[in-house]
Amino acid sequence: MKNITLKHLRYACAVADQGHFGRAADMQSVSQPALSMQVKDLEERLGQPLFERGPRMVRPTVFGEDFLQRARAILQSVDDLGDLAQISKGGMIRRLRLGIIPTVAPYLLPRLIADLTELYPGLDLQVRESVTPRLLAELAEGQLDAAIVALPVSEPTLTEVPLMTEDFVLIRPQADDSKPVPDAGQLRQMRLLLLEEGHCFRDQALAFCDTRSARPREWLDGSALTTLVQMVGAGIGVTLIPDMAVVIEANSAPVSVARFARPVPSRTIGMIWRRSTPMAAQLLQISDQVRTTALTLHGAMPVDAA
Repeated sequence: MKNITLKHLRYACAVADQGHFGRAADMQSVSQPALSMQVKDLEERLGQPLFERGPRMVRPTVFGEDFLQRARAILQSVDDLGDLAQISKGGMIRRLRLGIIPTVAPYLLPRLIADLTELYPGLDLQVRESVTPRLLAELAEGQLDAAIVALPVSEPTLTEVPLMTEDFVLIRPQADDSKPVPDAGQLRQMRLLLLEEGHCFRDQALAFCDTRSARPREWLDGSALTTLVQMVGAGIGVTLIPDMAVVIEANSAPVSVARFARPVPSRTIGMIWRRSTPMAAQLLQISDQVRTTALTLHGAMPVDAA
């Protein structure tokens, strides 16, 4: 086994990430035959296949899983070397691959992109919106430089920087506007609309309601906060949304916004990155700007004001 190149590794990892040779080729901006030939050449050099090839899906073999995990670590180290070289010359990072959770992205990104572009001219900002588990995996694999998520994530390999806190509010039909605001116990007895599995906001809402005594048939799932609010407007149930979403979402349907008595459910939003990254000092500077932008949002509060 010799002459394995970084191109071999990047193409193989792209196939694993996409589960498809065509999509991997598009991601790498090459033709599918060229990418397939490189992956096949790599497998021949290794003496065994990296992938099981099916008619609609490509998946790593047992050997491939182990090999690709090590390949990603190598590629991450190579990328870190490039970042280190740029930073050691006193320059700002030129590319930022930033992940962000769906319950923050629509409300923070428009202002954040404008602010970062103004503050760092020439910055290549690449944004990836996904749920927290996926963002953590992509951070670990070196596919992202940093992510904006709900804290804590409690990963010892990551640095966590709190940015802001915000309360959760209750969204209910307009006809309920004059009714008393239910407490957590009363909320458990209502038809509560929640984000689907994988969203950390779902888990936080369930924790507030203390669902150990809830009836599972009463919980209805949606894929986005907008969907949940529209369902409430149609009279299907009630839901919780973060304060930053109120201005946009509550004006999109015939709903009422109610605020809970203390203790008010809330969350902390923060920025995370790998402790090993050579970009740590620059990411800390960027997090200061993200905090400044975040605190301009409706309902956002400094962390120490929680």
